[in-house]
Amino acid sequence: MPRAEARAVDPAPVFAALGDRTRLSLLSKLSDGRRRSITALSAGTNLTRQAVTKHLRVLEDAGLVASSRVGRESHFAFRPEPILAIRSYLDEVSAQWDDALARLQAFVERDA
Repeated sequence: MPRAEARAVDPAPVFAALGDRTRLSLLSKLSDGRRRSITALSAGTNLTRQAVTKHLRVLEDAGLVASSRVGRESHFAFRPEPILAIRSYLDEVSAQWDDALARLQAFVERDA
């Protein structure tokens, strides 16, 4: 993903969406690339379809999943682009911290 595209994604909603175990579990189920219905995603859990739907809407609002209609059902698929964008964001923040720590180390060692 080009760097300009990575910056276009606001990382806050992505981090907020990823801050919930249920949503992380849903993303884990979708990360194999297969589209799944709400029924399939709620199977084997103690969550209602309504609860799964609410979590999927948060993920969709953050751009992490995309939905499509298949008959009367909505099917959801994982979208990796926001994850790649926040990875780029975290790489930039990490580089800034590395630079700041290097300057601090140089300052401390100069005066030692």
